[in-house]
Amino acid sequence: MKAGSGDQGSPPCFLRFPRPVRVVSGAEAELKCVVLGEPPPIVVWEKGGQQLAASDRLSFPVDGAEHCLLLSGALPTDAGVYVCRARNSAGEAYAAAAVTVLEPPAPEPEPQLAERPLPPPGAGEGAPVFLTGPRSQWVLRGAEVVLECQVGGLPAPTLYWEKDGMALDEVWDSSHFSLEPGRAGAGASLALRILAARLPDSGVYVCHARNAHGHARAGALLQVQQPPESPPEDPDEAPTPVVEPLKCAPKTFWVNEGKHAKFRCYVMGKPEPEIEWHWEGRPLLPDRRRLMYRDRDGGFVLKVLYCQAKDRGLYVCAARNSAGQTLSAVQLHVKEPRLRFSRPLQDVEGREHGIAVLECKVPNSRIPTAWFREDQRLLPCRKYEQIEEGTVRRLIIHRLKADDDGVYLCEMRGRVRTVANVTVKGPILKRLPRKLDVFEGENAVLLVETREAGMEGRWSRDGEDLPATCQSSSGHMHALVLPGVTREDAGEVTFSLGNSRTTTLLRVKCIKHSPPGPPVLAEMFKGHRNTVLLTWKPPDPTPETPFIYRLERQEVGSEDWVQCFSIEKAGAVEVPGDCVPTEGDYRFRVCTVSEHGRSPHVVFHGSAHLVPTARLVAGLEEVQVYDGEDAVFSLDLSTVIQGTWFLNGEELKSNEPEGQVGPGPLRYRVEQRGLQHRLILQAVRHQDSGALIGFSCPGVQDSAALTIQESPVHILSPQDKVSLTFTTSDRVVLTCELSRVDFPASWYKDGQQVDESESLVVKMDGRKHRLILPEAQVQDSGEFECRTEGVSAFFSVTVQDPPVHIVAPREHVFVHAITSECVMLTCEVDREDAPVHWFKDGQEVEESDFVLLESEGPHHRLVLPSAQPSIGGEFQCVAGDERAYFTVTITDVSSWIVYPSGKVYVAAVRLERVVLTCELCRPWAEVRWTKDGEEVVESPTLLLQKEDAVRRLVLPAVQLEDSGEYLCEIDDESASFTVTVTEPPVRILYPRDEVTLVAVSLECVVLMCELSWEDAPVRWYKDGLEVEESEALVLESDGPRRRLVLPAAQPQDGGEFVCDAGDDSAFFTVTVTAPPERIVHPAARSLDLQFRAPGRVELRCEVAPAGSQVRWYKDGLEVEASEALQLGAEGPTRTLTLPHAQPEDAGEYVCETRDEAVTFNVSLAEPPVQFLAPEAAPGPLCVAPGEPVVLSCELSRAGALVFWSHNGKPVQTGEGLELRAEGPRRVLCIRAADLAHAGLYTCQCGAAPGAPSLSFTVQVAEPPLVKLVSELTPLTVHEGDDATFRCEVSPPDADITWLRNGVVITPGPQLETTQNGSSRTLTVRSCRLEDAGTVTARAGGTSTSARLHVRETELLFLRRLQDVRAEEGQDVCLEVETGRVGAAGAVRWVRGGAPLPPDSRLSTAQDGHVFRLFIHSVVLADQGTYGCESHHDRTLARLSVRPKQLRVLRPLEDVTIIEGGNATFQLELSQEGVTGEWARGGVRLQPGPKCQIQAEGPTHHLVLSGLGLADSGCISFTADTLRCAARLTVREAPVTIVRGLQDLEVTEGDTATFECTLSQALADVTWEKDGQPLTPSARLRLQALGTRRLLQLRRCSPLDAGTYSCVVGMARTGPVHLVVRERKVSVLSELRSVSAREGDGATFECTVSEVETAGSWELGGRPLRPGGRVRIRQEGKKHILVLSELRAEDAGEVRFQAGPAQSVAQLEVEALPLQMRRRPPREKTVLVGRRAVLEVTVSRPGGQVCWLREGAELCPGDKYQLRSHGPTHSLVIHDVRPEDQGTYCCRAGQDSAYTRLLVEGDAPLST
Repeated sequence: MKAGSGDQGSPPCFLRFPRPVRVVSGAEAELKCVVLGEPPPIVVWEKGGQQLAASDRLSFPVDGAEHCLLLSGALPTDAGVYVCRARNSAGEAYAAAAVTVLEPPAPEPEPQLAERPLPPPGAGEGAPVFLTGPRSQWVLRGAEVVLECQVGGLPAPTLYWEKDGMALDEVWDSSHFSLEPGRAGAGASLALRILAARLPDSGVYVCHARNAHGHARAGALLQVQQPPESPPEDPDEAPTPVVEPLKCAPKTFWVNEGKHAKFRCYVMGKPEPEIEWHWEGRPLLPDRRRLMYRDRDGGFVLKVLYCQAKDRGLYVCAARNSAGQTLSAVQLHVKEPRLRFSRPLQDVEGREHGIAVLECKVPNSRIPTAWFREDQRLLPCRKYEQIEEGTVRRLIIHRLKADDDGVYLCEMRGRVRTVANVTVKGPILKRLPRKLDVFEGENAVLLVETREAGMEGRWSRDGEDLPATCQSSSGHMHALVLPGVTREDAGEVTFSLGNSRTTTLLRVKCIKHSPPGPPVLAEMFKGHRNTVLLTWKPPDPTPETPFIYRLERQEVGSEDWVQCFSIEKAGAVEVPGDCVPTEGDYRFRVCTVSEHGRSPHVVFHGSAHLVPTARLVAGLEEVQVYDGEDAVFSLDLSTVIQGTWFLNGEELKSNEPEGQVGPGPLRYRVEQRGLQHRLILQAVRHQDSGALIGFSCPGVQDSAALTIQESPVHILSPQDKVSLTFTTSDRVVLTCELSRVDFPASWYKDGQQVDESESLVVKMDGRKHRLILPEAQVQDSGEFECRTEGVSAFFSVTVQDPPVHIVAPREHVFVHAITSECVMLTCEVDREDAPVHWFKDGQEVEESDFVLLESEGPHHRLVLPSAQPSIGGEFQCVAGDERAYFTVTITDVSSWIVYPSGKVYVAAVRLERVVLTCELCRPWAEVRWTKDGEEVVESPTLLLQKEDAVRRLVLPAVQLEDSGEYLCEIDDESASFTVTVTEPPVRILYPRDEVTLVAVSLECVVLMCELSWEDAPVRWYKDGLEVEESEALVLESDGPRRRLVLPAAQPQDGGEFVCDAGDDSAFFTVTVTAPPERIVHPAARSLDLQFRAPGRVELRCEVAPAGSQVRWYKDGLEVEASEALQLGAEGPTRTLTLPHAQPEDAGEYVCETRDEAVTFNVSLAEPPVQFLAPEAAPGPLCVAPGEPVVLSCELSRAGALVFWSHNGKPVQTGEGLELRAEGPRRVLCIRAADLAHAGLYTCQCGAAPGAPSLSFTVQVAEPPLVKLVSELTPLTVHEGDDATFRCEVSPPDADITWLRNGVVITPGPQLETTQNGSSRTLTVRSCRLEDAGTVTARAGGTSTSARLHVRETELLFLRRLQDVRAEEGQDVCLEVETGRVGAAGAVRWVRGGAPLPPDSRLSTAQDGHVFRLFIHSVVLADQGTYGCESHHDRTLARLSVRPKQLRVLRPLEDVTIIEGGNATFQLELSQEGVTGEWARGGVRLQPGPKCQIQAEGPTHHLVLSGLGLADSGCISFTADTLRCAARLTVREAPVTIVRGLQDLEVTEGDTATFECTLSQALADVTWEKDGQPLTPSARLRLQALGTRRLLQLRRCSPLDAGTYSCVVGMARTGPVHLVVRERKVSVLSELRSVSAREGDGATFECTVSEVETAGSWELGGRPLRPGGRVRIRQEGKKHILVLSELRAEDAGEVRFQAGPAQSVAQLEVEALPLQMRRRPPREKTVLVGRRAVLEVTVSRPGGQVCWLREGAELCPGDKYQLRSHGPTHSLVIHDVRPEDQGTYCCRAGQDSAYTRLLVEGDAPLST
């Protein structure tokens, strides 16, 4: 039983295809695929067109829908294309993948030729393999570059180079490229030389190698860099711009803060130009936020990520070559958001494995924020700790890695962002990008920069090491070049350097390709017996990629197509009977297949009868195996047939799966799978060599010999040298697998054979030999070798101690101490025996009397027993690769106060907590706090705190009277704090967030704002304009609350309201909507009404409110008022009136307001129809045979229906009868009356019982007697032939009636009747099967009959139905082609197995062999399965209909107008009668005085008039699922300046305020100073209050003087002048000269007339800066200079200057003689080869000392190194030798010190 179309299931479908595999000979290869289907498909694997069978090396694991092919111990003969074929009852699918088996490196030749192993099968020619690939290079412009590669392969491959995917001759400027033969050696070599490299030469260079066996390629990166320019002589001089000034105004580009800005320029020229980007005249270099690259179209791109205010400026793209240069510029403006971060993020740095902290502050603690790393959202976790404390937002990144380096963002509402860079310091300086997208076939380049040069990193993909040919390193740079990437190259690529690593995701995008076209001119020729010749031509156009032709066959009567074979060339193919499994009629089709898909099939016309015969397809071959292996003999036949195997003439039994030959141990197994026959001889021995194997079956005989040879041993794995790294105590297992079982092997370490022990175990397990180190130690490192019969496997084993980690401290430690204090630095490591080294300022620390090094378990200490200022600096504790940092600061006791070093200014608001902190050098020192000169007294409002060396004065709730100067005094020192207390700024307590209100018209709207002050003034703004109080808007104040009241809100009152309190603002969004328009009567939403036609119809409804607009619709279309349809409106009543309703006015009427609708279903009934007086008497009507008869009547209505009947039976037109309607008359005509027409005729009006009727009686006279003279003769004809029946009648003029199967025949093209005298004939043309039956001739009361037999001819389909997809409304044609021309009706069209229903949209046609079914204007209901059937064949296809899509033929266009103008929008749709909605900003538009909406056919219009600025927005049209939108932009009228700026004159330090008034409130202005734009800063504040614009400049200085202007649009006010008068400063107390001894201190004081006056100090003409020995502070009007540890060179003039005032004094320093405070030992012993250090300390830093040996002065060099650090001087003697022994002297002034150096040990012998 044949299954129906619904039970066919689904054909197999591959969800995952097998991927190509490359393995080394002897390794394991695995192919995987996932295939689904219903029912589950049967999966088989094939190679070379033959099905594969499971064996010892080949298995086919299955896991659900996953199918695998597992090949163990791959051999070169296993290479090839493997096909996975899946088949079920619904169809067939296949997928293919290639397996490449690489030969292992051949072992070195042995001296004895006899011991050389035999080459493995398949050795010889091979695909190209790169022996050495090109290396990536980084060079300066003008250098010469040579890229060279060496390739092996046989035959010798052809080499050629490409640059960036183009051949060298396609590169625009390649005249300086040359190709040269490479250095001599193994394989082919080709070098590319680039003379005088240029910047455009940078790119990826790929060397291709190709021969007959394959294709290989290797690439390298070349980067040509600009030579560094010489620095300017003056370091403070600004760099000179490298680009010429612009000759025209640059373009302007605006970007919102936090968004990306992208600039692109396209430059052409020859030679290819060099490109540089500049910003504000300075060259730009790529960094984290500035990306520079070249896109695929050749354009040069600069991309600025996450733009900030500091990024604004002029960006220039400069291009130059030898012919000239050109520029392109753009001015970048960054638009700052209204809501900003109170404190933005700051860039931070962190060390790898450490932490990084990012912190910012938001304006309000309730504002939510989100953290991002570039575009990736960061969620709270152990890695990313996110903290919110009030308004502070903090992100802590733990365990920093190289990939954590990047751009981080904190984002709050409105996508307001703050950006910072996180720099991770570690071995890797420049990390990989997060991801890299590359198109398939392009080159992928990845770059990493390391901190130290010459480091060796490791590249891997998904954990597997990448080949060395694609890796390059040069200095600090490391490159990975993957040429021509494929989908298999995608994955996670990692660069590792020690414990540091960086990763990127490499994504390969596939390029979409079109499948090839089908073959053309396909023909079939039936030539010799049992063969068929098929010919075709290649597709036109010819595909660009390689393709093949796939030939398929189908047995006639079956639905399945089966693949015959695939060929590469078109032409003639002979298909023998051997290609089919069984005898039968077969049809064929062919298609084109390439890597991009399959073309449609082309079916060959006709079919062929083929019979399979047995012949030898692949015969037996000589088998050569090694002793102990299985010998397999196989042959392939052309058909399935049984055969017999013979061994040395003895027949082998094939009815058993296994057997044994003779008394010997030789066992065999016979297998047959389809067309293949196999004989397997198991474990053959050397004595079986020479055996003759034979096979015999009917028509085929073949034989082959067996040769057995002794098998040599070779190493299966490892093929290459293996490098392994372990840590101590790890278990080490080295495995070597041989080709033979239990074959002996020996293990060697560093060339010496190893001995087994507890710490080294040797095992052998079958083919595998293992060397095991249970607990590896460092001394176990070395080269291990597994050696057996001339072949060896090598292992390089490195055993290291586990890495040392510093447990504490994890962060930088800062230590402060004073002179003579003991300082201890402690470092804890995780291993007690780990070595630790201490360094100071980069030099390793040696233990001495001043520095002690201690170790206690894992704790290591550096102790400074008596710290001195000279000992301070940076100390490092180094353990392995980790370091701990300590910064030691030693303060001289001459200064009591450590912090603050200068005057401190504190600004606070009332009730805020203020803490003044002073840090001393001694914890026990006592201080005295004063305020404005008076000592303070501790109280609840003033607290004095003491904590170690820190002293604090705390004001818990500061008041205005607490302002003043506070001093922390100790002895003659003091720390000054100036505290200024102000009232707190006005804050809005409620609301904290933006408030949104929605109200209905006439509703009262109240906006309330609560302030922190009761009497604080506020201003209210609406849409940026200050509001004015009126009856419609009331402003109220109640204590701290402020209200804005709209007593009766209107829609136009909606908008954005702002309550501005100066320092804070509250925002309200108010939306006022109109009241709903309702239909109050009738209450029902749908009414059924009935009227009589013609008559008056009135439809009435009542609306509320009374002014609501309504629309009337009839059957979905809006009606318009006319004489036949009247629309009325009176108060709340709306009417629709039809004065003279007709039946066609019936239908569905809808009355619709904006929010509701009511439906009236109107039906109209007509009066009954009546007969009027008949025109003829109703009496009997007598006529003769052949005469015409006319019956007529008249009705009361012309359109009424009537029914005629004859003797109670309905009358139809035809058979000599005619029915006509002439207005109200109804006529029945009988053309020629006969006896059958006699009887009673009735005309009835309507079909209802009892309807009016009128009857007529017709009588016909009897005809003359008629008889048949001769009988009909039976006929038998073939389908398509003519059949003729003949008889004679009397009298000759008598009429005869022909019948077929009892039905009267009507003459036509197929049925012809003729008359010749008394002879009558009937001819049936082109007989069909359905024409068979009984033919009868009837004349009068006699008749004669005969039988017609029609023999059937098979009608088969050559071209079958194809599935069709169409859109609703389109015309569809289904087409089949038959093997012969069928008669009309030879095929039957069906749908769902049933005949097609009658439908005017369905039509069929026949054109010779072709039958067509046309479906016009398809609808969704036409979807289904259609079939075409003949008596011998059937074909089915699926018709899928998708709904008709509404499309936009002409879309909306953006409109820009000036305020007050009109805007027109128009669009055209693909359909008429579409009802849509217009909306602006998402709000539906209603027709009105300012809004006109029209629809004309498919075109829709919208006209908006009287537009304002608030009308700007998105205009959209929506209909069903379609939406089209455009932008309406209303530009404001030009802004003018109502009141301009005025000149100002202020005193230095005061505030200057410029103010102007504009004609509009919402306008952006630009302030300029001396023609340059101004930006806000801490001193410069720009404000906008309504129409007022203010510029406020605080603390003016003489540099602020100049001309100021305000620009808005094209209007400008100014320039006006700002004059800053110099503040008069005079000296009240002059400096006094000071005399002091060297090493003492000196203090200078000067008092001036002004308090807030900045002063400067000079000593000997050199400016003085605070720090070290210089301390400068200011106490009100007094300026103090303190110099400590005076030196002789400090003597000179001391000058103080404050503005024009100055004071001068002299400093005299009495020099002390230079003396030695610490001397070197008198005798020092040093070992030979070490270094000796002699150290002295003199009385003061800067003193000169001289070193002598045996009276001769020593000079610095490689042997001697002289060091000086403060008062300490050292002599370092490197590589001490016996001849260095002697007396050394150090002279300091008049003082000297001597040391005797003794050298122990012998000098090493020189070789």
